[in-house]
Amino acid sequence: QVQLVESGGGSVQAGGSLRLSCAASGYTYSSYCMGWFRQAPGKEREGVAAIDSDGSTNYADSVKGRFTISKDNAKNTLYLQMNSLKPEDTAMYYCAADHIIPCPLAIQILNYWGQGTQVTVSS
Repeated sequence: QVQLVESGGGSVQAGGSLRLSCAASGYTYSSYCMGWFRQAPGKEREGVAAIDSDGSTNYADSVKGRFTISKDNAKNTLYLQMNSLKPEDTAMYYCAADHIIPCPLAIQILNYWGQGTQVTVSS
């Protein structure tokens, strides 16, 4: 059974940084497509960043140059380093995973999600 557990969310001021983590279990972690998507109140889900089994990455234009996705296969953990945060980055952030090729930026279509972690950026 695939389980994803996010952590690391919180409240920061604009310009600040946060690092989200997603601990994964129940599947062959290294062979899966993984990523992060977010959803703000009243808005649609938005794919933020994706990382393929070979380590290739993809980012939404809105976060390029500010966010970095990475994974530690030894720890079965996915990360999202978020720098230069803006108020418009405020949302619930979800980790997602699936054995799908190619790995889409629309991470929200993957079958396995975590429970989410809230990120709030104040101006």
